[in-house]
Amino acid sequence: MTTLPPCDELLERAHVVALPMRVRFRGVDVREALLLEGPSGWGEFSPFVEYADGESARWLSAAIEAAYAVWPEPVRDAVPVNATVPAVGPDRVPEVLARFDGCTTAKVKVAERGQGLDDDVDRVAAVRSAMGPSARVRVDANGGWDVETATEALRRLTAYDLEYAEQPCAEVEQLVELRTALARNGIDVAIAADESIRKAEDPIRVARLGAADVVVVKVAPLGGVAAALSVVEACGLPAVVSSALDTSVGIAAGVSLAAALPELEFACGLGTVGLFERDISPTPLRPAAGVLAPGRAVPDPEALADLAAAPDRQAWWRDRLVRCHAVLTSTTPR
Repeated sequence: MTTLPPCDELLERAHVVALPMRVRFRGVDVREALLLEGPSGWGEFSPFVEYADGESARWLSAAIEAAYAVWPEPVRDAVPVNATVPAVGPDRVPEVLARFDGCTTAKVKVAERGQGLDDDVDRVAAVRSAMGPSARVRVDANGGWDVETATEALRRLTAYDLEYAEQPCAEVEQLVELRTALARNGIDVAIAADESIRKAEDPIRVARLGAADVVVVKVAPLGGVAAALSVVEACGLPAVVSSALDTSVGIAAGVSLAAALPELEFACGLGTVGLFERDISPTPLRPAAGVLAPGRAVPDPEALADLAAAPDRQAWWRDRLVRCHAVLTSTTPR
């Protein structure tokens, strides 16, 4: 376990940035992040603004681990990466896919608020058409469907040969019910759990209840690379490492986790830096020939200055760091 540094030390090492998005993603047009420089390198603290301090404190743990600890040795030197297609119209799909060099797997966002199932079908169809029959296509609903809607949606979407459906329903019990409904209706699609892992007090419950075939793990929400490795081991299911809309600093932690997993059957959702207008690194961690290599990301001082958040947002993030540090202080054994 990494020793918790003093809060004042973290604040001295903190840089708050705001990165404009190329397209709206997960309701975000500008991604804000607090970056920490430490003796081991850089860490990223960027829980989404609506997250409470208790949940956000795990993201601070991950940032501190990255900045102060040593990541595990990789067992592979290349991590396959999927393209990520936001909830855009089908006409924009080729433009989005062009940002993911060499990727042969695509994750397509579905169940977007304000859109309908026809929009999802059109988007997935456009991805399949653009990538061809040999590509792998998965969908991600972010828990946006109930069981009945998910069953109908996946009945229609399996026409496009889905690799899996990620978090089609919000609750673990719903995922269990959905798997039964899919089997009963002869709908052959695997289920992956994301929010049921990263936002759960007991992330292992998904495996215990047989709610998923695959687990999606993200470094920051689980508290760091070491913690995420433990979750994967305890679940005993194939794992996909995904980003939380990180800058290259956070992506580097995800690649470190994926490179350290004993087995890696699926392409990972770590190509999202391409969704930013500009990244903080002079060499952004974008896939080349469909893969990323493990290593550290180092921000460019000029980019840190150019992308610095407005003063009120700087203060907001620093206050948040203080509150989350207090959460960690209260839970760290002495």
